[in-house]
Amino acid sequence: MPTPSLFPPLLPEPSPGCWVMVNTGPVPLRCWWAPTNSAKPARRAVIVLPEIFGLNCWVRGVADRLSAAGVPALAIPLFARTAPELELGYSPESTREGRRHKEATTSEGILADVQASIDWLRLALEACDQPLRITVVGFCFGGHAALLASTLADVQVSLDFYGAGVSRGRPGGGAPSLELLPSVHGELHCLCGSIDPLIPSSEQQAIQAALQTEDSSGLRLRYSAFEGADHGFMCEARDQYHQPSAQEGWRLLLEAAQS
Repeated sequence: MPTPSLFPPLLPEPSPGCWVMVNTGPVPLRCWWAPTNSAKPARRAVIVLPEIFGLNCWVRGVADRLSAAGVPALAIPLFARTAPELELGYSPESTREGRRHKEATTSEGILADVQASIDWLRLALEACDQPLRITVVGFCFGGHAALLASTLADVQVSLDFYGAGVSRGRPGGGAPSLELLPSVHGELHCLCGSIDPLIPSSEQQAIQAALQTEDSSGLRLRYSAFEGADHGFMCEARDQYHQPSAQEGWRLLLEAAQS
């Protein structure tokens, strides 16, 4: 992973988090918890949804960076029912294994786990009687899951980084996840690389059109295309990492998380 000096002032020195068990939902969730050092009560938090590769070092680092920027973050697994401790690299073999677990997920399970994480954050941050602004950010399959999570009443902002398949279906089967846009309560930002082979131009156009149809102002439901960026452009551990796009992606993420 590059040193944080590549990204000043957006990415301060990460503060390492720790493993916690979240038991507020239908299944236990082994999560990565990155609180802040502030003595003040938290009024905002971020839930991080991983790629198909599980809660690996890079995803945990996203939570740590958010914590270092002053926002507590909880990275949660998406495959708790089939591989609760999954941590993979980015090899072809890892991709095949991650996709196998992805095919076993359901939208209902993902939403239940995100809601359980929100409930846990309220307890952990002692915010049961206080409004807690929840931002959800996801990458790859986690991006698709972030779009699903945007339909939860407790989620104020969702960022879907290169979530493939939203115009074709949804986890566990059913109509395309884009058809859920009328149920989005807060803000949703879909972000795609212009040369992403997993989200070809026709699908990117479908995403953009659906967002614009639901919100013609583009203020609540937004779309951003990153010129020259491939799938996975935010991740330094991947060959597709695209530094200019990652810098802008982090700027938008921190802007959403800190607002």
